[in-house]
Amino acid sequence: MMAILEKFAHLRGAYQELRSQGSDPFAVRFDRILSPTEGLRGSKRTILFGTNNYLGLTFDASCIEAGIDQLQQSGTGTTGSRIANGSYDGHTRLERELADYYGRAHGMVFTTGYQANLGIISTLVAKGDYLIIDADSHASIYDGARLGTAQVIRFRHNDPEDLRKRLARLPATGSKLIVVEGIYSMLGDAAPLREIAAVKAEAGAYLLVDEAHSLGVLGQKGRGLAEAAGVEDEVDFIVGTFSKTLGTIGGFCVSDLEDFDVLRVACRPYMFTASLPPSLVASTLQALKRLRTDPGLRARLRANSRRFHAGLEQLGFRLGSEPSPIVAVIQEDRDLAVAFWNRLLESGLYVNLALPPATPNGSAILRCSVSAAHSTQQIDTAIAMFAAVGEELGVLAPQPMAATG
Repeated sequence: MMAILEKFAHLRGAYQELRSQGSDPFAVRFDRILSPTEGLRGSKRTILFGTNNYLGLTFDASCIEAGIDQLQQSGTGTTGSRIANGSYDGHTRLERELADYYGRAHGMVFTTGYQANLGIISTLVAKGDYLIIDADSHASIYDGARLGTAQVIRFRHNDPEDLRKRLARLPATGSKLIVVEGIYSMLGDAAPLREIAAVKAEAGAYLLVDEAHSLGVLGQKGRGLAEAAGVEDEVDFIVGTFSKTLGTIGGFCVSDLEDFDVLRVACRPYMFTASLPPSLVASTLQALKRLRTDPGLRARLRANSRRFHAGLEQLGFRLGSEPSPIVAVIQEDRDLAVAFWNRLLESGLYVNLALPPATPNGSAILRCSVSAAHSTQQIDTAIAMFAAVGEELGVLAPQPMAATG
């Protein structure tokens, strides 16, 4: 009989080959996190450009204080789901605050962002319904599709016309749910949401937008792409996470649909998962308050994103999208990308290494995430590190020396 883990032999081989080329990108260890933008690997200070800590709130004093206060008052955890153990005051308050922030009637909080997509998508559409997703969707969206029983149709990434054609082929029976992301996590590109919302309205479908990477990034009030595109009224469900912009952990869904609360007893990932600890809920509430009351955070994030994107673009790197907090440096050669990532890490810069088949178009990506907490000096240092490693590996031509007076 084949050993139960033998089916993963090809993954083990690929993983061992990757480890033989340098540090293990799936097991980078930080001995201490010093701030939202720096960590210690051994005794080496490392600039963090791979954390999704968009507003830098993980070390915000008011968020930490709120969490400590609830930790002391309510203990370390809830030890069960809200269906079994009941809701704490913070759970319902967070749902009300999220609904109010988005101008929606209902809110529902999950223990992780992954769980929010898994639960909402698998529950909303069932056998006889249709789930239409962007081909470059996050793993949590694909897993929600697998958990559910609806027929799944993929349309070409960010292609409203392909979406229109696929919807036109479907029968009139059954509900149709379109799922897109505000900002896509690999390349940092935004969905053409205004056009997709128009197609949705034509087809009489429902629209869910995952604003995981666009919450606190896009829109006048930071509500995400739906706000920035001016189509919030056409979006039936907004899903998001607390683990990026808000610096904690958890997920949510907000909506105006009647009977939304029935999802609490229909959604198995919600019903059978332990609820968020009160301390994390308190920190999240305070982070949401910071997001709502301090537009300067978003302004700094935008400025930092533009500076970093422009610096890499000027060097000649191929980048994945317009400026956003996710800056993807695309490398066609996998081994070169692995070597590049290792040299950056050795130099004191941590970014994410993303490799096929988990990447769009089979490209290898050095995925960088910019934070409002990055200083101008840190951004310029990171650009200089990219330039030095690029020259060393032959990716860039040697840069001309600056003239001296």
